[in-house]
Amino acid sequence: MSELKTFLSVCIGILIGFTSCSSGASTAGQGEEPTAKVEATSKPDVGFPIYDSFDQVAPIFQQQSDTTYVINFWATWCKPCVKELPYFEALHENFKGEKLKVILVSLDFKKDVEPKLIPFVEEHKLKSDVIALTDHKYNEWIDRVDPEWGGAIPVTVVYKQEQREFIGESFANQEELFALVQKML
Repeated sequence: MSELKTFLSVCIGILIGFTSCSSGASTAGQGEEPTAKVEATSKPDVGFPIYDSFDQVAPIFQQQSDTTYVINFWATWCKPCVKELPYFEALHENFKGEKLKVILVSLDFKKDVEPKLIPFVEEHKLKSDVIALTDHKYNEWIDRVDPEWGGAIPVTVVYKQEQREFIGESFANQEELFALVQKML
C-alpha cells in the first residue's frame, strides 16, 4: 500500500507540474465555532491561513462538538475539484443556521498561492472557510485524514463527533452532498 501511495504522490506531482492552471475561489472564514488555534503563515491581504505542515491543520479533524464538519481537499488545477466547489458553497449558504462548518483545504503548491490560489478565491467569492495547506509530504499525513485515501483529489471528510464519512471521489451533484450532510446534522 505504501508503494501505491508513493507512486500516486509522484504522479500527482508530475500532473501538477504539467497541468497547473488558474481559476478562482474565495474564502471568508465565517464559521461560528472556533477550531483549535494553530499558527499559519499568511499575508494580511490574503484572507485565509496558509499552513506549511499538516500538523497545523490536524486539529480540524478532532473537534468533539455538536457541529458537523465538511472538509474538502481540492486544488485550483483539479477540474473535478473546481467543478464541485459550487456544491460546497451552496451547502454553506443553505445551512447557515445549522451547526455546520465547511472547510475547503487547498493543496495548491506554495509557489502557486499568490499567482493562482488567491486570485481564484477572490474571483469565485467563496464564503466557506478556505485553508491553504502547502505540506506536500502526502505520504506522511494522508492516512491521518483517512486510511482509505490513496492521494487523489477531490476528497471530502464529513464528521460530527464519532460519526464519520470519507468520500474519496467528487460528488455527482449538489443533492448527493446535501443528503450526506443532512444525515449528520
